[in-house]
Parts: sequence; C-alpha cells; structure tokens
Amino acid sequence: MEATRDDRERRQEQEHGERRGGGEEEEDDEESGVLGPSFPMGRVKKIVKLDREISKVTSEALLLISLSADLFLASLTAGARIEALKKKRRIIKLDHVRSAARAHRPTSQFLLDCLPKPPPPASKPASGASKARSADEKPLPPGARRIDDFLRSTSAVPR
Repeated sequence: MEATRDDRERRQEQEHGERRGGGEEEEDDEESGVLGPSFPMGRVKKIVKLDREISKVTSEALLLISLSADLFLASLTAGARIEALKKKRRIIKLDHVRSAARAHRPTSQFLLDCLPKPPPPASKPASGASKARSADEKPLPPGARRIDDFLRSTSAVPR
C-alpha cells in the first residue's frame, strides 16, 4: 500500500509541476511580444456577423480585427490623454476624445460623426413663452436629440 501512496504523491507532484510550467509559458509569451486579444472572440464574431454580407469569418480574421480594435483604442485614449494634459485636466472627457479624433485625420473622417454632439452653450431665451416651455421639458441626456430637431432636418429635403 505504501508504494501506491508514494506513486500517487509523485504523480500529483508531477501534475502540479506541469500546471505551474504552463503558467510560466504564458508569462514567456507576454515577454516575447506575442499579442493576445483583449476582447472576447465570441463577441467580436457577433459584431462582425451583424453585416449581412459576411457569412463566415475565420479565427485569424477575428484575431486581427480584435487586435486592430485594441490598437485603435489605445491610440485614441493616448491622444485623449495628451489633450487632457494640455488642458491641465486629470479626467478625460468627451471633448478630449473629440480633439484627439480631430487631430488624427483618418480617424476624424468616420469617428466624429459617431461621437455625440457637444451640448450647445447655454443662452438666455429672449421671450417668456419659450422660457415657460423649456421649464416644463426635462433636460436631455448627453448625445440625445429631440425629435423636432430630426424632423426639421428631414423636412428641409425637397419632395
């Protein structure tokens, strides 16, 4: 019986050693510069498949999409950080992200349209009627527009 116990203990030690060795290999990969995705691959695949023209996606393509999104976000946050530091701020706000996107020409071509519009500067209403109307309305959350603004912009199109 003692021989079997010793064998079991040896096997367990070997298994634990192999498990530890596996963890060290992951650390070596990080030191060697091998990139791993920071976004869940399943989620990336779902987002890619939202496009009706794409029916199948390879795992290599998903990896490249995930890594490129990670690099893009790192670049955008670095630019936003620089903009915040220029204005002597410790918190990055939407204005800083917008300034960073505007500074990088390829990014500004598509990203500025997607970012919420900055709130208009507060101005004093000229008449009392508009003042009473605005007091009844709730303030909009950042980035939201009233339906009236949308209808005005589409009604200007000739029929």
